[in-house]
This record gives sequence, structure tokens and C-alpha cells, in this order.
Amino acid sequence: MTLHERPTASVVGEAVPHESAALHVTGAALYTDDLGVRLHNLLHAWPLQAPHAHARVVRLDPGPALAVPGVVRVLTAADVPGVNDAGVKHDEPLFPDLVQFHGQALCWVLADSEEAARRGAAAVLVEYEVLEAVLTLREAAERESFQGARPTVSRGDVQVGLDGSAHVFSGEFEFGGQEHFYLETNAALAHIDESGQVFVQSSTQHPTETQEIVAHVLGLPSHAVTVQCLRMGGGFGGKEMQPHGFAAVAALGASLTGRPVRLRLNRTQDLTMTGKRHPYLARWTAGFDEQAHFVALRAEVYSDGGYSLDLSEAVMARTLCHIENAYFIPHVQVRGSVCRTHKTSQTAFRGFGGPQGMLIVEDLLSRCVPLLAARGVHVTPEEIRARNFYVDGQTTPYGQPVKDADRLQTIWETLLTRSGYAERREEVRAFNAAHGSRRRGLAITPVKFGISFNFTSYNQAGALVHVYKDGSVLINHGGTEMGQGLHTKMLQVAATALGVPMSAVRLAPTRTDKVPNTSATAASSGADLNGGAVRDACLQIRSRLAAVAAGRLSVHPDDVRFEAGRVFRLGHPDTAIDFAALVHHAYMERTQLWAAGFYRTPGLHWDREAMRGEPFKYFAYGASVSEVEVDGYSGAYTLRRVDILHDVGDSLSPLIDLGQIEGGFVQGAGWLTLEDLRWDTSDGPGRGRLATSSASTYKLPSFSEMPEVFRVDLLERATETGVVYGSKAVGEPPVMLAISVREALRDAVAAFAPAGTAGEVRLASPATPEAVYWALDAARRGTGTPDAVAGEPPAAVSGP
Repeated sequence: MTLHERPTASVVGEAVPHESAALHVTGAALYTDDLGVRLHNLLHAWPLQAPHAHARVVRLDPGPALAVPGVVRVLTAADVPGVNDAGVKHDEPLFPDLVQFHGQALCWVLADSEEAARRGAAAVLVEYEVLEAVLTLREAAERESFQGARPTVSRGDVQVGLDGSAHVFSGEFEFGGQEHFYLETNAALAHIDESGQVFVQSSTQHPTETQEIVAHVLGLPSHAVTVQCLRMGGGFGGKEMQPHGFAAVAALGASLTGRPVRLRLNRTQDLTMTGKRHPYLARWTAGFDEQAHFVALRAEVYSDGGYSLDLSEAVMARTLCHIENAYFIPHVQVRGSVCRTHKTSQTAFRGFGGPQGMLIVEDLLSRCVPLLAARGVHVTPEEIRARNFYVDGQTTPYGQPVKDADRLQTIWETLLTRSGYAERREEVRAFNAAHGSRRRGLAITPVKFGISFNFTSYNQAGALVHVYKDGSVLINHGGTEMGQGLHTKMLQVAATALGVPMSAVRLAPTRTDKVPNTSATAASSGADLNGGAVRDACLQIRSRLAAVAAGRLSVHPDDVRFEAGRVFRLGHPDTAIDFAALVHHAYMERTQLWAAGFYRTPGLHWDREAMRGEPFKYFAYGASVSEVEVDGYSGAYTLRRVDILHDVGDSLSPLIDLGQIEGGFVQGAGWLTLEDLRWDTSDGPGRGRLATSSASTYKLPSFSEMPEVFRVDLLERATETGVVYGSKAVGEPPVMLAISVREALRDAVAAFAPAGTAGEVRLASPATPEAVYWALDAARRGTGTPDAVAGEPPAAVSGP
């Protein structure tokens, strides 16, 4: 049976609830910070945060802190026995002597209570030499304050393409980042056991990398450090790289004091000390023919990486691999640059640069529609998109064939019909004609998102499966659970592969001493990779059991079937023996009942320097229709209805996948319409401070922002060959479906223009009510250019 085929009576595909759902809603689910109360003599860690964005530490005196009752120790660079660095690029000192962002931790105070640690940190004496700080993306780009590689993705001859285009337009687009705002802040708990092993409980998406960072800070081999992740209260990419330093601080404190150390950031600390989604600035020139077909695209793309590299190079690479989204562009040349600013080190965030690339081209297309109309080329936003879709046989600018490109057209046409798009377009026109102060907007946008890690070596996973003598099953895998339902899917995969009910399978916490050398649970690849490994381990055991059963059933092992806890010969379920009885018999025959599974994604190759190859196993497709209503007096708006059709292959777990699509869409809508990160760029004493450092100043989507009607469907008959049980990844692609919300807002804003004067609508991102108001005010005045927007206004768009 091939990897994508499902046996009869499969547990995969059943709509089962999340394996910890009852624990979540009753408060019984344990997280990293819940585990500390079980440890005797626990110490609490608190950071001393720098009050400058850029400064040299002239003097740091921990003496006064040690005089505070309850303070046990102050951790500084002098205490590090190994490498004083918490990053994989060796540019993130754990205890820095050069402040690189406002709020950076300089040292950590350990005390008997959190309050004592806090007072101790306030008592540490520090002298600074304040230095000039670069805070804005535009300023960094102008100064050429870059870090890391500056890759280019290209195809054809972009200058020839532009010269041969009937219509050429140029423009700029700057848009903001996003705070992860997971419910559980970063946390770590470390202690040393009697053998000297360092045991760290960490809220981390990448336990192996946390293990490696802790080991090199302590100057130990990896086998001396064990990292466990029980579960996370959200991650969204923010816990792929950022937890390592916090785990290292806790482990260092435990190794120096001999006492367990708890480190948990409060919300403000987490917001001010950890990275965000990268803000971007794009400068582009695009060419179209007389039928509005994309001919050429040239662009310079800049991201704000913050003070260190983190994953910024990989994020930019994925941006360049997604800047064309679902559209074939014959001539392309796009260069990416990661800017260095004195802010938190921006990091992975759901979509990992893909949303930024897609947003650039979607904004570009919508802005060019009225510009084309002004030159006599009349095409609607939905028409220009469909007209430029990939078709089978075409390749991406980096050389990967677009497999199953026909699904784009299928999804598009099906969704237009199911959503009643044409009829609703007329209803929107009628509403707008009848209402003076309110306007509605309607838009549809597509998604084509590549699945696999950019870094080919990460596309591997392991698993360890035990079958006990009573027929019960325990599985370990290298993926982490952050609420997304990975563990639920792995239980279903194991139950299907072994032919037992899901109740017979239990899952153990993710630990580096059970499954080593794991990749991060990221890139939407958790189910693909770990599912392949779990299945491999289960099939090894099943093969051994089949040999035992064959002797008892007097058939060839290939004719033995496992189904719902029963084992029988092909076509004769009436001869079935109980799975548990077979297992016990196999044990008595000295049969190995455990196995280590492994999976590596086949067919991938990628040249990071040339930006050429096939980095993705497949593409996930989808489309969404959004309808909004905007108030002309305030710019406030409501999301009236959303229709989504998304490709998840053959779903492993439909309830989980529907939840992921809904959650991803809402998080994407938050990034594009609400969540506005602001730093103090004044010359005052707070320069560089994150101004949106709490839930009261950083707006998150809530129930009031949910669409009044929310319809989500999964694409049918969508088996993905070569992937575990025919499924597709679902974690990240739905984020980009939310682009339709922003385009619906643009459509509504355009409707405020006087009849016959509607032109280009430039809309800031995030499109907050304030930004929408300034855009509709410009539309009313017929200028197309807002007098003010959230953040820097984009430069004018021009034509030849």
C-alpha cells in the first residue's frame, strides 16, 4: 500500500475532537509554567531590561540586587561556562554588553519568589553610553543597513518584458508586522537530576534546537540535556527560535545553584522581548499586455529583521518564492534585503514570509485595475486574477513545476458559484446606490502556498512506537502540540496504520531523549513529516504481527488484514482474532513489538544561492470571498460574510482542519486590518520603546470581528499522492485567505468616489478604521491619495 492510500475502516478522515479538548475547556491541561509548583526549593527568574534601543553597557553592578531579601543569584555573562549566545547565527548574546533594542535583557535575577526577583532586578546598577538607533524600515533601507544574504529570484529578461509591455506601472507598498500574542507566554523550567542531566521543560516548537542552545551555553554535549515540551498555549512560529535563550537562562541558573529554576515572561515582557512578523517595504514595476496579462515584474523587497538575523534570511527566501502567488509571470526579477534595525529580532510567524510576498502582488493587481481602465483596458479585480492563473505545465520563477494547477481554476469557479458572487455583486451595487453614508465591498482572492521547509535538511522526522503485551499502543514523535491538533492527527495515523481503535493509542510528551534530531514543528509540515514517521514505525510492527497472524490463520502474511482491533484473513472477517490476543501471542514468540520510524520528504532540491530548484513537496490551494460594510463617517467596518473553499487533500481530521482554516483566516484578518505595531520613534527618552506593549494598546481580533456568516468547505476529491494518507498541510495557507477582506475594504472605499471618478485606491496595511477613513476621504475627493494613513503613506504610482 502506498503512502497516500487508506485502508478500509480508517480512523484518519473521521471528524474527532481535539485529543485535549476536554482538558482545555476544564482548565485541567498542564502547561510548562504549571509544572514548577511540583518542585521543591524553586527559584524564579526575572530580567533586567534595558531602557534604550541602542547603548553600550559601561558598568553593570549586581551587588545591590544581592542585598534584596530573597535574591539568591544574579546571572551575568561571567557565569556562562560555554558560549554566551542564544542564536543559531551567533549574533544574539545571551548576556549582552551592547544593547540592541529597547527592553533587551542584560542579566537575570534568581530569587525565592517572583516579587523578590523583580525587586532585585530593579536594584541592579547599570551605566549606559547611549548610541544612535535606527528604528524605521525606510531609514534602514536608505542607509543600506542590511544583514545576511540579499537573494534574487529571476526568470526571463525583465527589461525585455517591461519594454514589450503595453502598460507599465510602478509603485511602493509598506506594511506592518504582527505580534504572535499566543495565550501562553514564553516559559521554561529547568532542574538537574542526580546524574547531572539537565532537564528542561520548555514551551518550544523546536525541542532539538532548544537542547542544542542549552548545551552550548552550558558547555555540555547534547546527550547531557533533555528538553520536553508537554504542550504549548499557542506558538504561531514565535516559539520556533525565541524560547532557546529563556531555556538556557533557566538551565544555567539550575546548574549554578543546584535548585530548579522557573522562568515565565509576563505579557509585557513577552511583547517587548520577543520577535514579530516582519514588516515589509516593496518597490515594484509591473508590465501588462492589452488583455491585462501579467508580462513582467521587477521589485526590490525589504524586510525589517530587527537587531539580529534569527530566521530572517529564510523568511525572505519564502517571500521571494511566493511573490507571484497564483499567477504566471513570464519575466521576473525580485531582490530581497533584510534590514537591520534596533528592534526585537523579528522571527518566524505563521506563513513565514509567504503572506508578505502574496500581499505585495495582490495589492499590486488591485491598484493596477483602475490604472488599466484609465487606458481603456476594462477588467474587474476578479477577472484580472483568473486571467493570470497558473495552468498545468507552467513553472514558478524559481523553476518548480506547478503541480495540479488546474485546482486553482476549479476552486475559483466553484467558490464563485457557491458564494453567489455574481448575484451578490449586484446586491452590493444596489445597496451602495441606496445608502449615502455606508458602502459595501466584495472581493475574491486566491492562495497558492508551497509546503516544505526552505532548508531541505529539515524535511525529516522520527517516531518511536511501542505496542505493549495487552495490545495498547504508545507513540512518541518529534512534533510539538501548540493547540493545532497535531497530536490528534498522529493518534489517528497510528490507529489507522495498526488497525486498532483510537482509544487503544496513547501519545507521550515530545522529548529529545525519545526522538532525537527533530525539526521544528513549523512550515505546516508537522503532520506530513511526523505522520510519515509514525506510519513507518507502525507498519514495521504490523508486518511482524502479520507474520505471526499468518501462522495462526494459515495464510500468507500479505493476506492478513488489521481492522478495528481485529485481525483476520482477507475476505474472512468471521475468522478474526483479537488484536490484543495476537500481540500477546507474538510476545510469547519473542517478536519485537516496538519500532523507530523515519520519514524524509522525497524529491526536494534547493540551491539557496541561485534561488533555483524544487523546494516544495506540493502546493496547497484555496480561495476566499469576503463582504464588508464600511461606515463613511468613521471608517469603521463589519465583516458581513466569508466563504472559503480550501484544498487540504484528503483530510486526516476534518474537525481539526476546519478549525485551522477558521483560525488562520481570522489571524490573517487581524494582521491585515487590526493589529498595528507601533514603536516610539521620537527623540525623547522612550525612543525605541514598543508603544503597543499590552492587550490594551494592541488590538486583537475578537468575536466582534468575526464574520456574521462564515462558510468553510474543503475541496472534494483532492487526494495528494506521496503524502501520508493523501492529506495536505493546513497550518499556514489559510492565513493568506484573509487578503480578500482587505480587498473587499478597498472595493467599499472605491464606492465612496463620485460616480465616474473612481480611481486607484491606496489602502494602508493594517487597514484599521482610521486608515480606511483616510482612504475613503481621498476617494470622495477624487485624489486617490490619502492625506494620512497608519504608518508611512506609499509613494505615488506612475505610468510611462
